Amino acid sequence: MARVIAIASGKGGAGKTTVTANLGICLSRIGKKVLLIDADIAMANLSLILDMKTSPMTLHDVLLGEVRPNDAIYDGPEGIHFIPSGLSLDNYKRVDSERLSSVISELNSDYDFILLDAAAGIEKNVLSALSASNETLLVVMPTSPSIADALKTKLVAQKLGSKVIGFVLNFVLNEKGEITGQEISNMLELPCYGALSSDEEIRRSFMLQHPLPISVRKKDSKATKEFEKIASRLTGLKIEEKAVVKKGFFSRLLGKLRFKK
Repeated sequence: MARVIAIASGKGGAGKTTVTANLGICLSRIGKKVLLIDADIAMANLSLILDMKTSPMTLHDVLLGEVRPNDAIYDGPEGIHFIPSGLSLDNYKRVDSERLSSVISELNSDYDFILLDAAAGIEKNVLSALSASNETLLVVMPTSPSIADALKTKLVAQKLGSKVIGFVLNFVLNEKGEITGQEISNMLELPCYGALSSDEEIRRSFMLQHPLPISVRKKDSKATKEFEKIASRLTGLKIEEKAVVKKGFFSRLLGKLRFKK
């Protein structure tokens, strides 16, 4: 069964979509089967970051009962799978977001991780994403309004039965007076899974003619390393262990030869 994690913040612009895309890619790189779902039914952006803007079937069609969930799954970068949300405002008005839980139940056994890119705020679509998830990972900026909104989201998620496992701190400037990760951890009573600096390279990733998540475009960047760290913490599997897995055949062969001696 998949770990279904809602990536949420309460405040728009905190970087949920960036975290969802890059975290999913880093989880895939360490051998996990990953499905990303753009659960921001009104203001879908995940397909833009993944440069997958022309998907004919979307989550809108699934929630309207017009197609099966598997019909709206597409192959994304680095082996991830992806269900985009539609851009049609007419369909949005007709969509029943409360059906999201049943959609995920249908796909649960096929993946190790299902990451939901939740909308901002605590309106109906957000509540549906939180209700459909087993766990919630908050994305927080080091500002008082962002932390206050994250706290509200935490309380709502807990009431809906989603375990809030921690937070990712985004847009860190390391300026004097900035609220630190430890201070936020104390306020939210949650562990910090990683801290991302305000990185020009992440912004440039959106400005390309064909956008690419930074974890694909610059695999050796500081931001990519931080996303790898978050993926490692989620799985308990160190990133270096993936290299060992790739060489495992030769290691096992040498081990058998030594054993025979």
